[in-house]
Amino acid sequence: MAPNDRYVIISADGHAGGSHAQYREYLDPAWRDEFDAWRGKYSNPFRDLQDDGRTRNWDSDRRLADLDAEGTACEVLFPNTVPPFFPTGVVIAPAPTPEEFPKRIAGLRAHNRWLIDFVAEAPLRRVGLAQIALNDVNEAIKDVKWARDNGLRGILLPGVSPDTPWIDPLFSAIYDPLWATCQDLDMSITHHAGGSGIPNYGKHDAAITMFVLEAPFFANRALWHLTMSGVFERFPGLKFVMTEQGASWVPPLLERMDGLHSQMLRGRIGEIGMPASGALPHKPSDYFKRNCFLGSSFPSPGEAASFHQIGIDKCMWGSDYPHNEACSPLSIESIRHSFNTWSESDMKKVLSENAAGVYGIDLSSLLPIAEKIGPTVAEIAVPLDVIPDHQSPAFQRA
Repeated sequence: MAPNDRYVIISADGHAGGSHAQYREYLDPAWRDEFDAWRGKYSNPFRDLQDDGRTRNWDSDRRLADLDAEGTACEVLFPNTVPPFFPTGVVIAPAPTPEEFPKRIAGLRAHNRWLIDFVAEAPLRRVGLAQIALNDVNEAIKDVKWARDNGLRGILLPGVSPDTPWIDPLFSAIYDPLWATCQDLDMSITHHAGGSGIPNYGKHDAAITMFVLEAPFFANRALWHLTMSGVFERFPGLKFVMTEQGASWVPPLLERMDGLHSQMLRGRIGEIGMPASGALPHKPSDYFKRNCFLGSSFPSPGEAASFHQIGIDKCMWGSDYPHNEACSPLSIESIRHSFNTWSESDMKKVLSENAAGVYGIDLSSLLPIAEKIGPTVAEIAVPLDVIPDHQSPAFQRA
């Protein structure tokens, strides 16, 4: 690439959602009276959803103007606003109980219908991920098929908390029909940090601290649940993405899983006997190389450096727009800070090519957009003289 050529940037982590007024229109009419009663009692706890900034979630023109200013040509969309009947945002809300499930799934489907139309307002620049619930595998499969038929590119996979025994853990074979459907339809599975897999910490003074410290563990564990239970062995075409979970934790985990696998090949796990399923035919790290990807949001220089150890073809950059901790509106500065010494070929993979492959994005269609808004090769190669006083981990972490 020449110095004046422009990068195509795809953010693998954007958040959007409808307002409650919009969700009401997308809700099955049978639930609207009950929704009105719920809405009258609900108070939104999120700062970025309480002021004028909240319209960035659903105001298409405002959002596109913000992304243009940041040089972002396309984004993968996760939920942000609170759908009908949910107690809080989807990525941190507890999973629905059996009694709550009918209402909650109606709320998720209202979001999915809204998302179809939101993507249609800028189809080249938005990739939609459907929401599903795991309470009923057959219903989840219906939602995956519906999402595929309506142009969405993947699903947001909830986590499973240890305090929701009515939902099987992700390593259960009960989900094999769901994985098979996603594989057959080429629907990527993305697991965002939080993702309903965090247990209830109770009303203690230290509860929030424990939540923050342990949330990464409950997000990360989806990787070993799916890998070590043989999901990627049984479904070799499955694409599994872990988003907003950092990156530097992956190499030591793969080494640990490979070590466990080596013990299993020898017939025992220390003093413990072998599981009935036996050892996987390949190393866990081999399944990672074939099936897994990272949507690394606002990576610091240290996190970005770990991409080389993980595999440059496995990692995707994301801004986390419009969250308060996102690198917005300094996304270009964030990329300069973390990647200014990188080769152009590696930059292209992390900024666009990997995401295009995972989510089925036509890069050629984004070139005219990038020619107008994308940062140049020369611009990204210039390190920052001063680190911005910005709350994003992109600038706060080493």
